[in-house]
This record gives sequence, C-alpha cells and structure tokens, in this order.
Amino acid sequence: MLNYVVDPRLIQPLVPPGTEIDYENNQTFVSIVGFLFLETRLLGLPIPLHRNFEEVNLRFYVRKKSADTWRRGVVFIRELVPRRAIALVARAFYGENYVALPMKHDVEHVDLCLNVEYSWRRGRKWESLNMTGTGEAQPIPAGSHAEFITEHYWGYTCVRNGCSEYRVEHPRWKIWNATNFKFDADVTALYGEQFAETLSQPPRSAFIADGSPIEIWRREIL
Repeated sequence: MLNYVVDPRLIQPLVPPGTEIDYENNQTFVSIVGFLFLETRLLGLPIPLHRNFEEVNLRFYVRKKSADTWRRGVVFIRELVPRRAIALVARAFYGENYVALPMKHDVEHVDLCLNVEYSWRRGRKWESLNMTGTGEAQPIPAGSHAEFITEHYWGYTCVRNGCSEYRVEHPRWKIWNATNFKFDADVTALYGEQFAETLSQPPRSAFIADGSPIEIWRREIL
C-alpha cells in the first residue's frame, strides 16, 4: 500500500453522490494497492482457473452518514486484474472500473526479510509496484495513519442513478512499514494526467499488510 497526499479538488469529481471525501488531519489520500487473492469464491462457489489472481488498484477515501454513524469507505479509480473474465464479472456485480492486463507477482519472505512485487504489462512494457520490509508484522495502533488507510469497510461506486454501496469484512491487519519501495509506471497513461504530479511526489507512507480472509457483500443501489 503506497499512500499519497492528494489535492481534494482532483478527486472531488469522482466522489459518488451521497458520500463525501474522508480526511485525516485535514489531508486526504490516494493509494496504490497490490493484492493477491487466493481461493476466491463468487456467491460461495469457486470458479475454476479464476481462484488465485493479482489485483493492483488506485483508490481514495470517502465516508457516508448512516443513521448516527459514519460508514467509511473507498472509491476505486482503476483496478487491474490478469483475466478478462474477472474484469467482466467485477464490472457486472460491483460496477467497478476493472481492466484486464497480463500480470504477475513475486513474494519472498525469508529470515524476517520480506519482498513483494506486483507487475503488469501494458503493450510491450512491464510496470511494477515493489516494496520490502523487515522484522515481524506489527499491530496497527488505534487512531494512527495506518488505521485510517486500512480501516475503511465499505465500497462506493458512481452509477447511472446515483451511488452503489457494498460492505467489505476482514479482521484487523498487521503491517510492515516498508523500508524500500518503488512504483514504476506511466501514470498519465495508466490513471490520467490529473494524477501524474501527485504520484510523482514522495508518498506519505508505504506499508505491507499481512493478509486475511475477506468477504465482500453484494452491492445495493442507493
């Protein structure tokens, strides 16, 4: 997870109706996140040849008032996956902006040294997100910046009639703060010119999260 402070004016046009940008200490963020999905099921059923796959996404953070509480969620700007069928199903079920590209990953965890890399190919060029960490994964402190980034349990998407919402459940993660990181991509071609300057700046934080089971509920149109 590579997290950048972003000018809220850049993401305001992408905020779904009924939600608002979520801030931490008067700052908001976009994050480049690499996932490795394992033993994936759709509606409880495994899909042959589509259970284990990579995803790399660019997201930002919003919240929505529900009764007397705030539902804190994310909005995905673009999500990369390695198979066209996964992209089609995700767009159909969740309305997300999925793109299918050739992808690969490399995870090495030896003697308290961790190296994680996600790569994708656009045209003839491979692009990548790489991070390293050391030691043991640590609990996320309450009220911390890492908690702000990881503890958003809703997904929101702009749809024709307004906004859709779905719930994401997972245990609280542990993390490694990255000792080194590198994001190598043509940002303008991948995400749009408006994000080129933001993603060329030093990130606010970089960390690797220990994985867990995740359940994504069906979406509702609000």
